[in-house]
Amino acid sequence: MTTSARVQAAYRPKKAFPWGKTFAWIGMALLLFVTLFPFWWMLRTALTAPRAVFLETSSLLPVQVTLINFERVLGLVDPQTAIAMGGSGQAINFTRAIVNSVIVSILVVAGQTTFSAMAAYAFARLRFPFRDGLFAIYIAALMVPGIVTTIPNFILVRQLGWLNTYAGIVAPTFLMTPFAIFFLRQFFLGVNREVEEAARIDGASIWGAFVRVVVPMTIPALTTLAIVTLIGTWNNYLWPLIVGSDESVRVLTVALGIFRTQTPQGSPDWTGLMAGTTLAIIPTFVIFMLLGRKILDSIQFTGFK
Repeated sequence: MTTSARVQAAYRPKKAFPWGKTFAWIGMALLLFVTLFPFWWMLRTALTAPRAVFLETSSLLPVQVTLINFERVLGLVDPQTAIAMGGSGQAINFTRAIVNSVIVSILVVAGQTTFSAMAAYAFARLRFPFRDGLFAIYIAALMVPGIVTTIPNFILVRQLGWLNTYAGIVAPTFLMTPFAIFFLRQFFLGVNREVEEAARIDGASIWGAFVRVVVPMTIPALTTLAIVTLIGTWNNYLWPLIVGSDESVRVLTVALGIFRTQTPQGSPDWTGLMAGTTLAIIPTFVIFMLLGRKILDSIQFTGFK
């Protein structure tokens, strides 16, 4: 090594320790832990034997690991055996409840995505009297808590004779929600008008341009709305409980709530409840894992320029 090289090496500044990046990773790890720990505790409780649920409560691992709680919830164990093992003896008509949840979720997603897309396109592209005023009302509706409209919606559904029917459960959110219209309108505004004008020059009507040009270009936004709507509808509890408590239309969240209250011993059957909750989140978890990337893609979507 030459003398000049030795001098440069001696005075070369040492790299500082990346404190910022280290703290960022630590913070991310803590947030991830806080987010995922409730799910792990739910699974840990579901795999714990009913009589051991209050034993070794500080243990992060299941105590006396068993699958009997899932079998009890699904009705695969007779009530006497379940009670003898420390359970409540109750079961969820899981098949019926999950079918009801699937039907309700599909109806709401299909209806809300379709009609909200048409309304959002009208607000984004068409010109009609009081358009901006009507849209301002929709935006103002975002600030109204959902509980405020529960009683009026219930009275309307009861007068229509839709109590304990699928129609009554999906009615408030089937056509649209203010968020859905606002969300899709922002994407439609990002679509280049020249593409639609080219379609109109080729003879396409407004409806044709919307269906054949705009909708295919906004698939990421529509997919995102469908996923968010599906998860929200699947997890909805209050409204289905009010208008659809009958077992023929009882959704999974309501079934779990009823299971929690049907405990002869007085205290909730925590192991059975956590087993049922674990089964309930599996469908939405799988859908989100398969299609969650669409949400990230839609955030970057701005249309063709």
